[in-house]
Amino acid sequence: MLAEIMAIVIFVAMFVLIVWDKFPKHYVTLSCGALASIFVFGIGMRSMSAFLKTLAIGGIFKSSFWYSAGESAEQTSGVNWATIIFLWGMMVMVEGMAEAGFFDWLCLKIAKFAHYEPVRIFVAFMILSSVLAMFIDSITVILFLAAVTIRLARTLKFNPVPVIMAEIFCANLGGSATMCGDPPNIIIGTSLGYSFADFVLNTGAIGAISLVIIIVYFYLTMRKRLQDPSDRVDPGTIDVEVRIDNMREFLTSTIIFLIAVALLITHAMTGLTVAFIGTFIAIITLIASGRKAITLLKRVDYYTLLFFIGLFVVVGGLEETGVLVVIAEFIAKVSGGNTHLMIAIILWVSAIASAFIDNIPFSATMIPVIRTLAATTGVDLSTMAWTLAIGTDIGGSMTPIGASANVVGIATAGKEGYPISWATYCRELVPGTIIVLLVSMVSIFVRYL
Repeated sequence: MLAEIMAIVIFVAMFVLIVWDKFPKHYVTLSCGALASIFVFGIGMRSMSAFLKTLAIGGIFKSSFWYSAGESAEQTSGVNWATIIFLWGMMVMVEGMAEAGFFDWLCLKIAKFAHYEPVRIFVAFMILSSVLAMFIDSITVILFLAAVTIRLARTLKFNPVPVIMAEIFCANLGGSATMCGDPPNIIIGTSLGYSFADFVLNTGAIGAISLVIIIVYFYLTMRKRLQDPSDRVDPGTIDVEVRIDNMREFLTSTIIFLIAVALLITHAMTGLTVAFIGTFIAIITLIASGRKAITLLKRVDYYTLLFFIGLFVVVGGLEETGVLVVIAEFIAKVSGGNTHLMIAIILWVSAIASAFIDNIPFSATMIPVIRTLAATTGVDLSTMAWTLAIGTDIGGSMTPIGASANVVGIATAGKEGYPISWATYCRELVPGTIIVLLVSMVSIFVRYL
């Protein structure tokens, strides 16, 4: 009992400190991870084997960690090194693409294709945000899109706030469509053994339907606030073309990105795990960057990776002490064996929780819960996995603090003189979030139950 109490206290303290946001998040999770190691595994359980199982370092040296030979490389508990290594590799690739000017070039080319018409740019950037977020971290997507949107808004004299909010929402929506689109999906995929194709065919299908609906919704509710007709600028007088300084770097980074996409799409067939893909992409990016390799490595967000490590240790304490089994049994009891109600609970609890707390620790906590639910109730694990992914990814759009992309987008807008208040954000995006969650719930009921 002592170990269980310690695990719960440390976990709750970690969540409170993350929400409070007064200390760097990686300090919080690493400190709580250290406390869990001492008080849960050491004093409470007195089990070195449970601690080593949670660290899971030995798995890295197994061939199945890098090559699964067509079998799922499922990780049952502990630090998910596949997620961490994959994220590191993709971070290196994204830094290489940013250094080559890929994102600025892409955004401004699309604006030119839209004839610099604000409403067309509005729709085009929603689609672009969603598509890019399927393969690239949503924080990076919003960072560049928001900056380019503000640059275009000043030139074309339109209001960038509705565009940035729509971009934020679509980035979170696009991230739900693939395994590598959002950190919760990476954790779910690597923990439960699902492939890139599995996500595309399931959460991707729901995301595609939702994207069409949400574009129509935002078009109807926001387009009239984009620009006063008297402020319209003649497109023929505009020159915001991006000049590519180093064409070789640009082409190389584009080819590496396409290779990464191809490897992710085919990894279930090739047997190459996401850990291998992330490492391979990082290596070829660093080789291609030459003297800039050290600069790219320095720009990688190592704090986020440390955040993950501490988080996994704390959640491992909950799992090893059996606390998560109790939570699963409670959900099963509340639902009364009703599969539809159980799925609805997972979807809406995930969404509401992710609106106010970081969806990464929440999803990491829920994975062993849904695994236990599947084993005890007979409900298909994959159905609950897709439900959890959609709930955590989409629910984060509901508030300004629900996802990292939201924080980055709002901060960028505010810094450039376009503040977005909580009232404005929630008034625009809460209805859209509810619409997508309802569409997702109905889609899950119809397709899987």
